[in-house]
Amino acid sequence: MESPVKTLRDAALLIGAVLLPLMTGAIGSIATATNVSGWYQTIARPWFTPPSWVFGPAWTILYILMGISLFLIIKSGWERREVKIATGIFFVQLFFNGIWSFLFFGIPSPFLGLICIIILWCLILWMIVYFYRISKVAAYLNIPYICWVTFATALTASIYLLNP
Repeated sequence: MESPVKTLRDAALLIGAVLLPLMTGAIGSIATATNVSGWYQTIARPWFTPPSWVFGPAWTILYILMGISLFLIIKSGWERREVKIATGIFFVQLFFNGIWSFLFFGIPSPFLGLICIIILWCLILWMIVYFYRISKVAAYLNIPYICWVTFATALTASIYLLNP
C-alpha cells in the first residue's frame, strides 16, 4: 500500500487531523477531571466499570485513529461532495463526543450523558457507513471507536439506572 503522506502539506494535514480529536478530548477532560475524583466516586457504578487510568490511554488511541481516518477521507479528494459530507458527519460526531464529558461529569447528569452517547453512537455508525463508501481503511479505523462507545453507552446506562 502506498503512503498517503507524500508532501509536507500532507504531513501537516495529518498532524492537524490527529490534533483535532485530541484537542476535543483534552477539552472534555477538563469537565471529567473536576468530578471524577468527587461526584463520580460517590455514585453507584456497575461491576464492569474499568479503573480510571484505562480511559486516558484508550481515548488517546481512539482519537489518533479518528484523526488518521479523517485525514484519509480528506486526502481522497476534498473537491468531492461526498468527502465534504463525510467530513461534516465527522465534525458533528466529534461535537457530541466532546459535550458528553460536560453533560455526564460537568453538570453532572447521567441522564443527559446517556441521551448524548446514544446520539453519538448513531453518528459514529453513520460516519463509518459513509466513510466506507470513500475509504474502507478510514471506516475500519473507527471500528474500535464504536466498540468503545458501545461499552461506554452500557456503562453510562448502568450508572443512570443505578443512581435514580
